[in-house]
Amino acid sequence: MRKGIVFSAVAAIAMAAATAGPAAAASPGSYLVPGPDGVTIEIATVNGSGCPAGTAAVAVSDDKEAFTVTYSDYLVQAGGGAAATDFRKNCQISMKVHVPQGFTYAISNTDYRGFASLPAGATGVQKASYYFQGQQQTAAKTHTLRGEYADNFQFTDTNDVGQLVWKPCGEERNFNINTELRVTKGSDPSELAFMAMDSADGSIKTIYRFEWMKCPPAW
Repeated sequence: MRKGIVFSAVAAIAMAAATAGPAAAASPGSYLVPGPDGVTIEIATVNGSGCPAGTAAVAVSDDKEAFTVTYSDYLVQAGGGAAATDFRKNCQISMKVHVPQGFTYAISNTDYRGFASLPAGATGVQKASYYFQGQQQTAAKTHTLRGEYADNFQFTDTNDVGQLVWKPCGEERNFNINTELRVTKGSDPSELAFMAMDSADGSIKTIYRFEWMKCPPAW
């Protein structure tokens, strides 16, 4: 996953410096690095109809290159006798990502996985964005499935190095994730349409991949 492009990394963190202040200023010695030891994640708050209390979990990978979010009750449905309010659900997770001193991170790639069953005429939509506390929210990325469809799905969002949003160096800021699922009825309203990002056994996970960089000295 290492890009190995020093000058692109410097340009990326310079962009972060423009919005985050001197603490994130770029220097020629800045470069991308593997995930450092000591990274931990603590869930601060969980809100939304798609992630009732106790139904979302976060875990850091052993190599510190990614973290996963697992949902156990994130399902939308329409038609076939489903409740009128079940067609749309959302989830916002605020996390404290504890990073060793001298490092900063961004999210370079995200995989959203789940299962959908959509009869003819139905649509399913997955939408997501994220941001660091106190910074502007990233533009939401939307993916759409159209019926007839009955299978697992995986949507991947990738950010170029120059577009990465970096946590300001030396600052503790929560990392916030916003997701949404939405489904519409099919041509025959008696048929159930549903879309889910949940997993009772933890096998379906949303994967967020880190990009790591050493913090440059403050100017």
